[in-house]
Amino acid sequence: MSDEHYRVLIAKPGLDGHDRGAKVVARALRDAGLEVIYTGLHQTPAMIAQAAIQEDVDMVGVSILSGAHNHLVPAILAELRERGGDDVAMFVGGIIPEHDIARLEAAGVARVFTPGARLEDIVTAVRAILAGGRGRKELIG
Repeated sequence: MSDEHYRVLIAKPGLDGHDRGAKVVARALRDAGLEVIYTGLHQTPAMIAQAAIQEDVDMVGVSILSGAHNHLVPAILAELRERGGDDVAMFVGGIIPEHDIARLEAAGVARVFTPGARLEDIVTAVRAILAGGRGRKELIG
């Protein structure tokens, strides 16, 4: 499947109002040939999961700067699962302490990007995950 057939939803959960990074990543993925949908600010886990299902995306990218990643990410994954989105992969970017990365990956997150991640690395990783078909089911067993 070529890149232009992959659909990625970029989401900003919670009350965090800083979306510049999310928009920069969305644009980089779009410029790399992926179809990108941006949800806008202040999305609930249910809203993100519903948008992912409605838009039939292959991957969800979540930007979290608020420190609520240990609550919001599992909630989004649970909402996706409840809606039949087990095959939707997820990456997370933002202020994520090193000790929380393994926990997020164990929950089913394909990749975590922290401040300073290069756009080229994000694009390469997203393409690799999508090309490998590594949705949530494959990541967690």
